[in-house]
This record gives sequence, C-alpha cells and structure tokens, in this order.
Amino acid sequence: MRDTAGVPLRRLLIAVGEPLVDVLAAPRGFDVGIGEVLILDPEEDAGGAEDALVLVIGARGRAAQRLVRSAAADGAGAVAVKAATDADARALRDAATDAGVALLGVRPQVRWERLASFARCALDDARAGGAEAAEALDDLFALAQTLADTTGGIVSIEDTTSRVLAYSRSDEQVDELRRLSILGRRGPESYLAMLREWGVYERLRRGEEVVPVEERPDLGVRRRLAIGIHAGSRPLGTIWVQQASEPLAEGAERALLGAARVAALQLIRQRSEATAGPRFRENLLAGLLEGRIDADSVAGNIGAEPGRPAAVVVFAPGGQEPGSERTELELQRTELAGLIAVHASAYRRSALVTTIGSRVYALLPDLPAGEPESAVLGLAREVASAAERSRGARVRAGVGAVVPALHAVPESRAEADRVLDVLGHGAGAGDIATLADVRAQVLVGEVLDRMAADERFRDVRVQRLREHDAEHGSDLARSLLVYLESFGDVRTAAARLHVHPNTLRHRMRRAAELADIGLADPVERLNAHLQLLLAHRPRRG
Repeated sequence: MRDTAGVPLRRLLIAVGEPLVDVLAAPRGFDVGIGEVLILDPEEDAGGAEDALVLVIGARGRAAQRLVRSAAADGAGAVAVKAATDADARALRDAATDAGVALLGVRPQVRWERLASFARCALDDARAGGAEAAEALDDLFALAQTLADTTGGIVSIEDTTSRVLAYSRSDEQVDELRRLSILGRRGPESYLAMLREWGVYERLRRGEEVVPVEERPDLGVRRRLAIGIHAGSRPLGTIWVQQASEPLAEGAERALLGAARVAALQLIRQRSEATAGPRFRENLLAGLLEGRIDADSVAGNIGAEPGRPAAVVVFAPGGQEPGSERTELELQRTELAGLIAVHASAYRRSALVTTIGSRVYALLPDLPAGEPESAVLGLAREVASAAERSRGARVRAGVGAVVPALHAVPESRAEADRVLDVLGHGAGAGDIATLADVRAQVLVGEVLDRMAADERFRDVRVQRLREHDAEHGSDLARSLLVYLESFGDVRTAAARLHVHPNTLRHRMRRAAELADIGLADPVERLNAHLQLLLAHRPRRG
C-alpha cells in the first residue's frame, strides 16, 4: 500500500540511481511511495517494511529470492539486492515481477552503508521540496538552440501567458516583436491582441497544428511558424520560430512538432516534483537496451504499449579528428542527442533517446504493425541531413530490426550496433544502413569477432608469415591478402600493390612455402583470407 506521505520512487532514483543502482523491475511503476530505508539480514523477516526501500544484504540466489518475496508481501515499496551473476539477476527480477515489487540491482562495488546513507539523504531532501526547475530551464534553452540549428530560424519558447521561458542565440537581425518579447520577457500586448483576433491562439490550443503567421512589414514583424505545447488536452505553452534572412529549412514543421513534444516533457517536469527528468528516462532506456529492466516497467513510464512493434536506431558522429578533445566529443554527442530527440519525438510521441558510451540510441516504440525497416531508415536519414545542414557534421547510423514487442528491443539494439560497427570500418555502404544493406560485412565481422575471442581459431601459419615480415622487412602477409581479395588475379593485385606481376608471383610462392598454405585448395584460401583479415582489422573505437 502506498504511503501518501512517501517520496515517489522515481525521485529517489533520480538522486541515487547511476552509478549506485540499476532498475531491474518496476511492475507497479515509479510512483510508489518510499517512506524509509530498511536493512534486512538473511536471517530476519521483513516485518515493518511497508512503503520502505529494503536493502537485502548478504543474500544470494534462492535466499535472496525468498527475501524479495517476503519484503513484497509485507508491503515494501522497493527492494535492493546484489546479484552475483546475470542468471541470479534474471531470477530475482522474475521473483520481484511476480510479487509486484520494484527491484533495484546494486552495483558490486557499492557498499551497503553508503547506499543506505545516500538513500536516506535523498528522502530527506525530497521531503524538503528540492526542485529541479533550474535544470529544466537549461534544457529548454538547449532545446530552443537545437530547433534553431535545425530550422535555420530564431526560436523562442513561451508559457500559456506568453511569458518567454527560453530562446535561441542568433547572429541574425531579430525583428521588433522578438526584441520586445525578450527584453520584456513577454510579447507586446498590441501584437498579442492581433494574434488573438486572427485566431492564432485558438488554433494553437486545439492540438499539434503548426500555425503559420505571415510577415507584417508595417509592424516590423517577420514570418513565423508556431505550435502549441500540450500535455494531452492541456496547453502548456507555445514555440515560435521566426524566419531569419533565409527561408526556413525544409522539414521545419516536422522539427517543430518534435520540439513541442520534447518541450512538453520538460515543462511538466518543471511543474511537478514527482515527475522524473530526462536523465531518469534516459537511464530507463539504457536499462532496457542492456536487458537490465523489463519492458513493462519502461512502457508504463513512457506511455507506450509493450506489445506493439518497436525498433532501435544507433547514431554516432562521423569524421571525428583523432586528436579531438574529450570535451569537444562530449559536446558533439550532446548536440546530436538533442537533435535526435526532436526528430524522434516527431516520429513517435513516446520515443526515447539516450547516450551510452560514444553512441546515441533512439528507441521508437508503438510502431504500426508491418512497419518496415525502410520507414525507420527514413528517420535516420532525416537526422543525418539535419545534422549536416545545421552543423556541417557527418552522422553515421545503424538501423535495427523492427521487433514485434518492446521486450525484444535488446535484439534490435544488438543488430543496430553490428551495422554501425561495419559502417565505422569502411563497409562501403555509406553512412546509414540496415542489416540488409551490409549483411555480408556483418557476417564476416561476426566471424572475425569469434576468431578474435578464441585462440583456438587462430592459425599459427599466418602468424609465422607476419613474424617473418616483421623480422625481414618484407610484405608477404599484406601481398597475400591483396592477392586473395583480387580473386587470384596477379595483374590486378600487383597493380594495387604497385609492384611488377613477377614480383608478386615470387612473393606468393615464398608465402606459400613459409606458411605451408596450399593456395590451390579453396578451403585453405578461405581460411587464409579470414586469418589475414583478422590480422589487418582496424582497432575498434
């Protein structure tokens, strides 16, 4: 039973989530109330655990499952455990889901007393009414700038009273309306009256309609596009995009739709202490992609249907300089994530975007039945085009399979990663692809991964050839690789190596002798080719 005086679980997770704990299950959602923190030893019963975060210490395997069920039966709001293996984590997650209690996986290196201290402090801070409005405001300014970069316009975000909440930077000359709006933090009343008279506000309140407002030179007002920000039928504000010296970019209306949906989440977060910020949602998506949290828990939080098709697209900045500073790379990823969020939200309302390592992942849930990967591919191309147009940046993207339900999202993520791996190592398929575009390269890549992971698959004969090259300064291994890639055509291979055909023939005879490889045998040739590809494979970034 939820303690109405308790702190919602989501608030606690925002404060003490990563890097201390991972969400493994949340069968009742993230609004369950947490009133206190209790530590439970294996020999104890979970008495008095109602609405508590129960820390199960010193228990593994079946003993931990029993304590999870016991805590749930006593009304615990959430249970935290350490799982020794992935199998333990899965068993505990199943037990918690069946018992209807949230389950948190504690990282192995985290000390229980530290987690207990952090959790209790977080509960005290939440009860004291700590707010995240300043962080949400920063997010609104970042969103305004992202939309400005995407559309080529000048952006402002207003609340329902026409008070300016955030705006984009601009080197362009702004019109009188924008200048007065920013200086006064509100649009001039005379112009607002005209907008009401023209029916602009009425149209903005109706729903997700992009409303054009034509230029009024007599009033010093340039052309604009506007869209209402809504939470269901409730209006939260408006986004305005002023045209600069050049027309707005193609696709500006679609970008505006996505930005309005992202802004709605941020404005709701500003208004409600109980609503998690984007980082919490990002952590949920990371947990789903990595198989740490069940699909139903994520679906309930983002308003998606767990049984409908979904897909994952993974993006990475392309063409980075090897010496780029870490801060520069972080900025690129942050800007890319913001751009993807705008476009993904326009494509699907419940879309989620998160960054894991150097990659940005977009989850597209609630896809129509029969939605092909080609439709998702269109979104990836749209993002890449917008990034190049607004920032002059290349973007690579791997599109995962459309899976039948949210629980299969890790499979779509794995496929998307495989495709992006190939694109990052010269697949010759461009910067954006599905598995169908690079199936052969992915297959060879997975074979090479298996060979790299198991020394039993390494051929010492090819290693002997490479050692000979290192000792004598020869180029037999690379020459053999080029020869095999040229289907044994000596003239073609020699031209690629910039040597005489007779020189290459001599090298092939010498390589065959040293490595004892029968080049007349097709199986031997295939093995040698794979071994050489592995040896010359670029290091993965």
